[in-house]
Amino acid sequence: MQAWQVHENGEPDEVMRLGDVPPPTPGDGQVLLRVRAANINFPDALMCRGQYQVRPPLPFTPGVEVCGETEDGRRVIANPALPHGGFAEYAVADARALLPAPDALDDAEAAALHIGYQTGWFGLHRRARLEAGETLLVHAAAGGVGSAAVQLGKAAGARVIGVVGGPEKAAVARELGCDVVIDRRSEDVVAAVKEATGGRGADVIYDPVGGDAYTWSAKTVAFEGRIVVVGFASGTIPSPALNHALVKNYSILGLHWGLYNTKNPELVRHCHEQLTELAARGAVKPLVSERVPLEGAAGAVQRVADGKTTGRVAVVLEKGADA
Repeated sequence: MQAWQVHENGEPDEVMRLGDVPPPTPGDGQVLLRVRAANINFPDALMCRGQYQVRPPLPFTPGVEVCGETEDGRRVIANPALPHGGFAEYAVADARALLPAPDALDDAEAAALHIGYQTGWFGLHRRARLEAGETLLVHAAAGGVGSAAVQLGKAAGARVIGVVGGPEKAAVARELGCDVVIDRRSEDVVAAVKEATGGRGADVIYDPVGGDAYTWSAKTVAFEGRIVVVGFASGTIPSPALNHALVKNYSILGLHWGLYNTKNPELVRHCHEQLTELAARGAVKPLVSERVPLEGAAGAVQRVADGKTTGRVAVVLEKGADA
């Protein structure tokens, strides 16, 4: 089969190599999946660089979420069991973790519904307890993770402020439904948030960026607000001033969605049921901005790594292409 493999760490477009390899053999409790579509995530780039908390043995195939087909014909979404990731014709996954692909979504959209939307649902509902009528601020609102949080926030009845970088991404954020869009490249984020909220600040802030984004978050969070720390796409891990959290009465909430797969898998399935229902009524729909063939995966991972994409980028395999 054709598969991308990483033999040494570095930039994705330099270290990912496409070649013929034997199909993976499922281990105990695993199933073989024919990959229909694989969504590209920022952790794929971090794994290529050797900078992710999960470090699969070399050589490995990146690709941490797929829409695939089981040998008995079921269409499912899954997190492949590394080192046999999703940027290949076949992958393996834990049988008990398979989730049915929503009928309302095509293969690329279904692949993109998993990690980003589960992270958003857990972050907004399980951790921050977002309520209808509250103000939600989403950093990198036009990106893969941010766009999911925007849609989920709107579905929950929140007023959503999206922070983006550049006019193209601002247009995407507006199309996603953001009530207010702030371009961090041309506007003072703190001043703009205070103006949009009458000086009160945002009740919930969703931060997959870190760095300056966290600094702005601490300055714009409302009294008894909640900052959800999702990731550090900026490459800078902030050091929160806990005395500031104390005097301003706000919460800093960490979210590592992957832990729920082991700590509370039933809640993961419940979340998927909620997401499937939202997709069925059109309340959420993954923004797949690019669909590339398997041969284009390395370049696409690099574009995601460089922050040059909006929404999601999916690798769609010819045999599993959408009808």
